[in-house]
This record gives sequence, C-alpha cells and structure tokens, in this order.
Amino acid sequence: MLNFNTLLFVSLAYVALLFAVAFWAERRAARGHFSWLRSPIVYTLSISVYCTAWTFYGAVGSAARNGLEYVAIYLGPTLVFIGWWWLLRKILRIGRAQRITSIADMISSRYGKSPTLAVVVTFLAVVGSTPYIALQLQSITLSFSVFDTGESGFGSANATAFWIAVGLAVFTILFGTRNVDVNERHHGVVTAIALEAVVKLFALLAVGIFVVWGVANGPADIFSRAAPNLLHPENIFSPRWATLVFLSATAIICLPRMFQVTVVENADERHLAVASWAFPFYLFLISLFVLPIAIAGGAILPEGSNPDLFVLSVPLAEGQNMLALFAFLGGFSSATSMVIVAAIALSTMMSNHIVMPLWLRASTGLLQTSGDVKQVLLVSRRISIGVVLLLGYLYFRLTGGSTALAAIGLVSFAGIAQVMPALIGGLFWRGATRKGALVGMIGGFIIWAYTLFLPSFDGGFILSAQTLANGPFGWEMLRPQTLFGLDFGDDLVHSMFWAMTVNTGLFIAVSLGSTPTPLERLQSTQFVDVFRLNEGSGGYLIARSATAEDLYTLAQRILGADAAHALFTRVARAQGRSSGLPEATDDFVQVLERELSGSVGGASAHAMVSQIAGGGMVSVDELMKIADETAQIMEYSQQVEAQSRELAETAQQLRQANAKLTELGAQKDAFLSQVSHELRTPMTSIRSFSEILRETKDLSDEKAQRFAGIIRDESERLTRILDEILDLSHLESGRVNWVLQDVPLQAVIDRALNSAEALISAAGVRIVQKMPETPLVVHADFDRLAQVFINLITNAVKYGISNAPEITIHARRVGKLALIGVIDNGPGIAPHEHMRVFEKFSRLSSETLAGSAGLGLPISREIMRNLHGDLTLEDNAPGAVFRVSLPLADYAPR
Repeated sequence: MLNFNTLLFVSLAYVALLFAVAFWAERRAARGHFSWLRSPIVYTLSISVYCTAWTFYGAVGSAARNGLEYVAIYLGPTLVFIGWWWLLRKILRIGRAQRITSIADMISSRYGKSPTLAVVVTFLAVVGSTPYIALQLQSITLSFSVFDTGESGFGSANATAFWIAVGLAVFTILFGTRNVDVNERHHGVVTAIALEAVVKLFALLAVGIFVVWGVANGPADIFSRAAPNLLHPENIFSPRWATLVFLSATAIICLPRMFQVTVVENADERHLAVASWAFPFYLFLISLFVLPIAIAGGAILPEGSNPDLFVLSVPLAEGQNMLALFAFLGGFSSATSMVIVAAIALSTMMSNHIVMPLWLRASTGLLQTSGDVKQVLLVSRRISIGVVLLLGYLYFRLTGGSTALAAIGLVSFAGIAQVMPALIGGLFWRGATRKGALVGMIGGFIIWAYTLFLPSFDGGFILSAQTLANGPFGWEMLRPQTLFGLDFGDDLVHSMFWAMTVNTGLFIAVSLGSTPTPLERLQSTQFVDVFRLNEGSGGYLIARSATAEDLYTLAQRILGADAAHALFTRVARAQGRSSGLPEATDDFVQVLERELSGSVGGASAHAMVSQIAGGGMVSVDELMKIADETAQIMEYSQQVEAQSRELAETAQQLRQANAKLTELGAQKDAFLSQVSHELRTPMTSIRSFSEILRETKDLSDEKAQRFAGIIRDESERLTRILDEILDLSHLESGRVNWVLQDVPLQAVIDRALNSAEALISAAGVRIVQKMPETPLVVHADFDRLAQVFINLITNAVKYGISNAPEITIHARRVGKLALIGVIDNGPGIAPHEHMRVFEKFSRLSSETLAGSAGLGLPISREIMRNLHGDLTLEDNAPGAVFRVSLPLADYAPR
C-alpha cells in the first residue's frame, strides 16, 4: 500500500509539472509563438473540463448504484455538440462580437446591459457552482483516504480539503489573474487543463483495460459477473433519465466554467467544427469502461465499499499500486481542472458585476482621477477566487462530505439550469425583456433552492429536518420535496419540474406584458441577427462631451498604459493621423467600449463610457433596422386599429354634434316661439282693452277701471319678460355692476322667503329651515343672491306639488365654502332632464317647467358663477334638490 508521504510527494510533483507547463505556455504566448497553443485539439481537450471528479469517480458510483443512468450525463453534451453545434456557434459569434467575458455578461448584454441582471446571474452561478466545487474537494479527500492505512499520517478530511482548496486558490491566482482582460486567452491555464484532460482519459482507460483483461478474461467475462439488477433497463427513458439528459445538455452551455472554455477561451470559431465531433469522441472514450469497473468493484470488493472509489479500490485490491497511483492522478486532474476554471469564471463575474458597479457608484464623476482600475480588478478577482474556494469548502463542511458525488453534481446542474430560459429566449426571441428574464430567473432560483439545494443539507442549514418532513408550519402542501402535493418519486425530477415551469412561465408572461427599452431593442437585434450583421457595423450617436484625453485616461486605468497606447495609436493611424490621439468619433467610442468590455464586462464598460461621454449610445444602423422591423410588424395592426378608432371617434363626434345642433335649433325655435307667445299675449291684451276703452262711449266707470288694471298688469308682465332677457345678456357679457359686501346668509334667505310669502301661503307650503348655530357670512351682492333664492323657492312652490308640500332649506359650512340646499318633496325632475335644466334655450315638460321663458335657472347659475360660486342640481331625494355653493367671507376673492 502506498503511504501518505509518497502520495503527497507525487501530488506536489504533479502540481509542479502543471506549474511548469502553464509557465512555459504563457512564455510562448508572450513571445507570439502560438502554433499549437491555439490548435483545435487543445481547444477540444480544454472543453473536457466538463469531465470532473464526478465523471471520473462519480460515474462509476452512479453505474454501481443506478445502472445505465450515468450514460445520460454524457448523452446531453453529445447531443449538443453533434445536433446543436449551430447554437454553440451563435453563442461564439456573439461572444466575439460583443467581447463577452462570462455567462452573466452574455445575459446582461442581451437585456440592455443590465447591471441588476448581471448580479442576479452571478449570484445564481456562485450558489449553483458551490456544490460542484465541494464535490471536487470531497473527491480528492476521499481519494486520499483510500490510501490511508491508519499509520500513514493522513489528517482529518476537513483539514485535507482545506489545504487542497488553498493550493488550488494559489495556482488559480498565479495563472488565472495575470491579465486584466479576460478576453486575452489564459494560455497557461488552458494548456495545463489540456494536459490534465489527457492524464485523466488515459488513467481511466488504463484502469478499464486492466479490469477487462487483467481481472477478467475479456468483455464477455466481465459482463457475466454483473449483478442481475445492475443494468436497470426499466430506468432508461424514464422521467429521471430525460431530466438528466436535459440537465447535462444545459450544463455544457450554461455552467460558468464551460462558458469560459467554450466561448471566452476560443481563439478561432472554426475550432468548434473539430470539437463538434472530437469532444463527443472524448466522452465516448472516457465512459467506455465505466460499467466494467463498476461490475468489477461490486464483484471483488467487500460489501459496503464506496462505489465512488472503485476506480482506486479495484487496482489496490489487486495489488496494482502504480496503476492506483495513476488513477489517483487522473482523479486529481479531473477535480483540479474543474476548480481552476470555475474559480476563474466566477471570479471574473464577481469582480465585473459586483465589485466594479460598487466601485463605479463610489467614484461617480471621478473616473479620470480615481486611481488604477486595473489594479482594482486584479485584486478583486484574486479575492473572489479565494471566496469561491471558501464557499466550496464550507459546503463540504456543512454537508459532512457524505453525500454521493453524482447527487451533489446534479444539485449544481439544476441550479445553473435556471439561466437557460433567459439565454435561449434572448438568442431567438426579440420580444424577450429584461423584466421577464429577471423575474423568471429569480422565481426558478427560489424554487430550486427550496426544493433541492437547501434539502441537500439534510436539515442542517436553514430548513430543519421537521420542515423537510412536514413542511413549514406543518403545511404539508409546502413540503420541499412534494410541493403542492405532487410527488414524482424523485427529488430531482420534482425540483426541475417546478423550477423550470415557474421560470419559463414567468419569463414568457412578464416579457409579453412589458416593453423593452431602446437599448434592449438594439441588443436584441445584435444577438438575434448576429449572422446577418457585419462585425462592428453601425455608428453610434453619443453626446459629444467626451474628449480623446478623457477616454485615453479611462483606457489607461483599465487596460494599462501599453495596451491603451497601442489601441489609441492604431485608431489614430486608421484615421490618418501620424501622431497624437485619435478623434473621439462615434466609431471609436464604440470600439473602446467593446475593448473595455473584455476587461470589466459589458454593463460596467457601458456605464463607464456613458459617465465619460455624457450619455448612452444608439447605433444609427440598428435604429433604422429596428424602425423597419417595427413598421413591418405594427403596420397592419396598430395603423389599421388607430385609423379605425379615429374613424369611429370622428363618426361618433359628428353624430353628437349633429344631434346637438338639431337640439339647439329646436331649443332656439322653441325659445323664439315661447318669447313670441309671451310677448304677444300681453301685447294682445293691452291692444284689445285699449281699443275697448277708446271706442266704447257709454262704458261704465267700474268696467273702465277693471280694463285699465288689466292693461297695467299685462304691461308689467311684458316688462318682466324683457328684463329677464336683458338681464341674462348682461350677465353673460359681464356688463353688470356688482355691489359686493359681507352678507349674512340668514338675512338673504329671510328676504327671499318674505318676497315669496304670498305664493307660499296660497299653496299651503310648509317651510323648514336647518341653519347652523354659528351664522354663515358670505361675500356677495345681496340683491342678486336674494334673486337666486327667490327663483329657487318660487320654483319649488310652483312645481314641488304633493299632498303635503314642504320645502327644506339646509345650510352648512364645508371647509371654505357655504353649502345651501333648497329641497322640495314634489315629483322632482326626471334624470334625462337634468342636463337641460340650466340650458338657456330649454323648456322642460309642463310638469317641470322652470320659468316663464326657461330663463330663471340659467340666470341664477350665471349670478352664482359671477360670485365665485355655483348652482347645481343633485340627485332626486325624492323631490328636486338644488345646491348653492359660495365662498365664505373670510376666503372669498376680493
């Protein structure tokens, strides 16, 4: 048995080899000797970072426990690279055009370069990747424990995991944060990962070949030793199988480390063509002997042995120490490569989308003098790497490192899958909006955390064991693993069903119900139509407050002096300038923002340039395209709908105007007829009785006296009608002389009641007054205000006919106003007549006639409005209710 010291020495020697390879690759890249560093083979091998300790150790454990279920983890990526390579090609093209730095930057840039969305994706990615990093620490710790004989000096699992995390953090910081521009390829890291890909592949193949032809006598013999239930054919194409295929396909696109190596580290889009067949072939080779190793472990190892460690345990059990050591290095390579790339990707996301926005907010307006941004980025990324490894270690501690490796990996896959709807929707649907993506991801993340992530702690973190068993507050409908009473028989299937349903549903619903911003529309065109757009096409319009000096200072802060000088010199020469800085044209600002995006992400770069340039940017070409698309989409809907609505409204207005004109004409005719009748009647009487008095010689004195009285009464009646017409005309034209003074309201009402006393007594009307204890004083013309109340009271007497007629006069103070109601208990005024009561040329029916010529109430309303008050007709209760409102003396205009 190998002792711990030997194992430690070999591990350190292997790490030193990786350091040397990474350093050599960085030196060659610095000299410009890229050759095979940018070859499609290295690119394909770097994608094999997908094959982590889960694949190396956990796949065998999964096969031993669940038969052919492990195949689904390889099938998903294979389908993506063979059948959906065009999707990867589109993501690659967008990444290169937009200088995308991470999966968070990709989604943020698509949805209007939203900082909020970038933070949400970053948080989700960090939380979702934490179990996966813990899985790698657990696998390395377990692999060390296999060689522990009790006297080897092997420390506790927690201590081992801690020092492994520290070592990985140091390596990642040294070779993963040498450059601030993440679009400058990490040639050292990628080359080291390619080497690790070869080591883990050959290590697993070596163990497999030994098992098939060393332990057994060939494939037939090894499969004959399989347990009857090992293959589990009934589990193939089950809901869990389909879920695993979907998750693995999603992971190859959305996992931060996979996005890093597939998109960010890609040097040539044509490399994807090789990877589309080479990577599935690599997966085939690395999975080829998984099942034979699982069969051999179950056959020759004692019952209760950990299936996740069969890759090491079988060679050790057969006395093949060197093979076991080689397998250990393969597992070590699988785990370390994943942690290194994941830490680089996550640290980039954390620094670009969390640290930089906070730094920008703290230094608003001070970008030119706020210090070295490049140094801020480097320090923040190095600290972020430490934080990421620390989170993985804490998850390992909290879970106790006892969970099966495959189960931990699936928790991580399910978490990161929550960015898939927003990503795919953003690539193909112009109508997808930032709000939809944000709400969908948050909803899906909450469901995933509640139904899968937190239960993975087995009641040791946030959700107690009682909550897991009975639901919060004993509500079984909210049990995390049988939400709303649905039990799929599998926690993973249950969580994915609810999380993806909520995520996708909210994403679509909110996107349909919200409107994208102009910048979202621009970015949607850049993403959806990326293959139809020329790289860098379309100038940008900016507020011309930016100077070349300000932009150069900003570039120096972020890119460094040498890179900034090279960029500005290249642009100046392209503009035809032999020396000095280039002109801050629209095209140059666009180029600069994209260069900065490679260092700080699209959202932060856009915010920085906008802060310097004094505004946002809009591409002329993109605006024209959006306008054309909008016109095409909306031309037959909005235009026709608007025209139809306008025609309908115009027709309705014409009908109303015609009806009003007809009504006004009829009212005018009726008014003239009424005036003619009212004038003709007294004039006819005057003329007739005058002729009798003149022509009748023997008329008695008594009759002559009576006829003279009739002539006088009819003359007075004629005068009243003429006075009303003239009065209304003067009121409307403003030719009335007002005698304004502070008037006690009670005195005005008493004056009106005295004037109408004879009429009230003759009709037998009972008067009820409800006045406040404190007298109300208004600023008005006494006689004119009395005229209004006389008109209202006489109308109430004449037309408020009932068996026991009663008029109520009710006064009260409301704020700065005095409100007086004159209410009768008669039949009231029909609702359809309410609008006509105050019209000058209107006569109501004989039951509700409101004046000799229909002018009493119009005159009264004009008086009230000249006194800064109003006269209105309220709803019947049950008789007519007229309401007078007038400012109190203390508040009336003077």
